[in-house]
Amino acid sequence: METSAAIPGIDEPAVTAWFTEHAAAVSPPLRFDLIAGGRSNLTFRVTDDDGHDWVLRRPPLGQVLATAHDMGREHRIISALAATAVPVAPVVGLCTDETVNGAPFYVMDFVDGIVVRDASVAQQLTVAQRAAAGRSVAATLAKIHAVDPDAVGLGELGRKEGYIARQLKRWNSQFEQSATREVPEVTEAYQRLLSNIPEQGAPAIVHGDYRLDNCMVDAEGEVIAVLDWEICTLGDPLADLGLLMVYWAEPDDPYAALPGAATTLEGFPSRADLVAEYEAAGGRPVGNLDYYVAFGYWKLACILEGVYARYKGGSMGDDGADADVFADTVRLLGQASLAALDRVGS
Repeated sequence: METSAAIPGIDEPAVTAWFTEHAAAVSPPLRFDLIAGGRSNLTFRVTDDDGHDWVLRRPPLGQVLATAHDMGREHRIISALAATAVPVAPVVGLCTDETVNGAPFYVMDFVDGIVVRDASVAQQLTVAQRAAAGRSVAATLAKIHAVDPDAVGLGELGRKEGYIARQLKRWNSQFEQSATREVPEVTEAYQRLLSNIPEQGAPAIVHGDYRLDNCMVDAEGEVIAVLDWEICTLGDPLADLGLLMVYWAEPDDPYAALPGAATTLEGFPSRADLVAEYEAAGGRPVGNLDYYVAFGYWKLACILEGVYARYKGGSMGDDGADADVFADTVRLLGQASLAALDRVGS
């Protein structure tokens, strides 16, 4: 097995010294195993000689602006939510001294659960467990949106008003910068979204990427930790619910954002059941959700157009992926956005 000293992103002696000072009952040597990598923040499982486990998060390698901002922000959010009904991993500490590991990092206790990343994992769950997981995902989102940002010290996390307008501007800018072709479906969806922005209710914490595989569940299917808070901000909480609908593919879904998604298996609730569960758990009144579903499809289309452009430009290397699949998916998501907009008010 590769030694931990050879793992990119970890300075074993310095990080071990930090653990010895800040974490309780640490027994070196420590082993570092990469759980999740790529262009997002890197996540390592840290195991000591007595079998105790933690999780370490740090920025991706080669990030030019490896400041404390991202890590400090995630650490702040999770720490603030620890005393609420929102399930998060207990935080051990934050290190902003870049001389320790070349970039800031923070450490959480390891939560032992199941991340249902795809259908192969979901197949290991019973039908009853899948049903419970769906209900819990919806109820947990309601818990996030019920938190008063000011009451937990997150009132300055982001601008509270005009969330959708800011998001439309941001992602359309990204789309225009990355697009190497005309995608009329995405352009039309943007124009229609821009001209029909709903009135925003009271601002709430918006996770920004809330979906099944960003939740960890236990053996009963209950969510025991919500993960990946790196783009969390304040704004319109229904954007979270709309994006959850986009990722929550149903059997024979003509606009599946994730082909072969776990949620197509027997037991997982339908989208309609998920929304009902969210409202029953105290979530925001949903009303006509289709605008937010349309926004979710369009946002994902903008993101994938950037991925497609990077593949076509050769900056993603040769990992065996078919760039044209991304191109087709962008168009499909644009069509899905328009179809949802057609349902608005109907």
